[in-house]
Formats: sequence, C-alpha cells, structure tokens
Amino acid sequence: MTQPRLFVELHILQSLPPSNVNRDDSGTPKQAVFGGARRARVSSQAWKRATRMEYARQVPEADQATRTKRIATLLAQRLARTTDDGGAGLPEDQADRLATALLEPLGIAKSTKKDDQSAYLLFFGKKQLDALVELLDGRATELAALTDDDLKAEVKKLPVVQTLSTGHPAEVALFGRMVADLPALNVDASVQVAHALSTHAVRTEFDYYTAVDDENKEDHGAGMIGTVEFNSSTLYRYAVLGVHQLRDNLSSTHETRATAVRFVDAFTRSMPTGHQNSFAHRTLPHLVLLTLRTDQPVNLVSAYEEPVTGATGLASESALRLADELKEVGDTWGNKPQRTLATYTAEGDKIAEAFGPSLSFPALLDTIDDLVGKWLDAGELAPADTEEAATR
Repeated sequence: MTQPRLFVELHILQSLPPSNVNRDDSGTPKQAVFGGARRARVSSQAWKRATRMEYARQVPEADQATRTKRIATLLAQRLARTTDDGGAGLPEDQADRLATALLEPLGIAKSTKKDDQSAYLLFFGKKQLDALVELLDGRATELAALTDDDLKAEVKKLPVVQTLSTGHPAEVALFGRMVADLPALNVDASVQVAHALSTHAVRTEFDYYTAVDDENKEDHGAGMIGTVEFNSSTLYRYAVLGVHQLRDNLSSTHETRATAVRFVDAFTRSMPTGHQNSFAHRTLPHLVLLTLRTDQPVNLVSAYEEPVTGATGLASESALRLADELKEVGDTWGNKPQRTLATYTAEGDKIAEAFGPSLSFPALLDTIDDLVGKWLDAGELAPADTEEAATR
C-alpha cells in the first residue's frame, strides 16, 4: 500500500540590489544560461547553509546540529568536562584516547593533514554527542585505564553507530546526511532546494574602489586599489519539503509539525552572506507562494524560460508570469496543488485569482502549521471548503 505523501513547496520572488552573494573561484557572481540568456544564480548549497544558519537561531543551542571534521575533538571536550557539566571529568590525554576509541566503529579515518580532524565533514546533533557520553554509564575512568586491545573490545559492545543513527536534530532531518563509509549513518533529506535563478537576463558589473591610508599625511593618493564584481537581480527561489520524509526522520509528529513551520520561516528569511559588508544586500521577498501537493513536486521555473524584460517592473511582471505558469501547469497536466497560500505585495486580479488573498507572513505560518498538523493526524488534507477562509 502506498504511504500518503505531502509536499510543501516554496516559490519565492525576491529582488537583490547590487550584490555578490555567491561567487565562483574567480570572485565572479555565479551565473547560468537558461532560456538562451545569462542569468544570475545562487547555488542551492549556499542557500541551504544560509537556511540552516537562520533555522539555528530559532532553537536552543543544545538542540542544534553542526557539520565538522572535529567530532573527535568535540567528544573529547565533553569527556573532559566535570561530571556536574554532564561530562566524565577525564584528564585531557585520556579524554582524547577514549574519544578516538568510541568513534572508531564509525570508520572515520583521521585526516592526513591534522590528527584532530576526521577525513571528511560529519553532520550530527550536539545532543548526539552527549548521548555517546551517556553510553559509558559512568565507566569513563575505568575504560580509559584499559589497554588499547581491551578498550577496543569494550567499545565494540556499545551501540555507538545506533546512537548516531537516532535522535537526529531537526537540521539533519531536514537536509540529510551521507556517510559513504558507513551507510547506516545515512539520513535521507526531506528538503530539496533548487539553484536560485534571476527571472531576467543579467550583466556582471565592476565596482572600482580605493582605500586611503589614514596615517600617510604626505601622499594623498590611494593606499590600495581594487575591484569587486556584482550584479542585481530578481530571483526565483524554489524549495520543497517532504513532510512524510521529515516525519520518518524525526519519529515525532509534534516535532515534525514545528520543524516544518520553522523551515518555511527560515528559508523565506535566509540570505547568503557573500560580500554582505560591502553591499548590505539583505532584503525580504516580494512574493512567498506555498503550494501543497500530495502527488509530486513541481518547480515552476519554466515561467521564466523566456526572460522577463521589465516593461512594468521585474518583480510585478515576474509575479504575473508565475501566476500564469501555475495555472497552465494545473490545466495542462492536472497537477493542481491541494492548497495555495501566499504572502505578496503585488496587485491585480490575476495575482489574487491564482494565489488567493495575500496573508500576512505570520498568518501564513499559522495556516501551514494548522494544515500540516491536520495531515499528520489524518494522513490526508481535509476538503478545501472545510478550511478557514484564509486557505484555499
């Protein structure tokens, strides 16, 4: 029997002023050719990290995740803490040795560059490290005194891999984890994020700047001369959350519901930080469109295969294009979303007809919270005419 699925899609239109939020190895703002025109691009990786950082601000530090090569160092620090702080109170050298032994079942080889680093980044929750300490059950001093062979034999009896395979923080449940050497640690991501693309053609520009040496009183010329590349754009951003996968990753309907709402909030408000001090480019979207589907996700970027020209403004014309694409996809393929919710500043009958009335963003979050909660309880979305007037 097919398990019920629920996809919450985010379609966002957002304009950035002159900026370089995501650059390539030569310092040029990332770009892509789409529809035969060169577009501004922000990679999915850049926006996922920005979303993770924004999400982390909403939860206590103890519930956050981290992605690092220094898992052995972090575990050793916990083992070296006093027992009053939830640690084992071991001397530093013993804590390092015990941490290394505990992590050996993960098959994470030491980095060839630095002994305190693993060979690759591992994404895990801070509480999961505390759980590893709890596995020792007060025997840390006893285990640290064993010979290498005896310590290895004792550690093998502990469910180290299982401990890191359960109790995932929300960030790992959202963005997933892949460990090539140990598939048991893999977590299927419940979120997919597309590369953000400008709805129109762009041209890279150069900012010529100088810096003055404040203490050089004789020479009034520049102490340094440089250039930085930038562009400005109206971006179409897309992400989809599989609520069913998120529930499987978290194993808690209450946490699934809260995480889904926090993700919508974090992805909407997030912004990559490249050259932020030079451009102060942080803006808020013109349009946030949520579509709820139970069949398959549908990225609506084809609305901009023909570049927007900006005859009536890039943002407003982009919103109209998105409205047309949503309707055409539904009419042509029968892929009409079960629900459509939106927050926007654009005006016009076509916009309101396609997206429904504009909700304040807090009201949109409350509505998606209610819809996800009802789906988690019933396994399906209730008929639209039974919902509040704010949904459609």
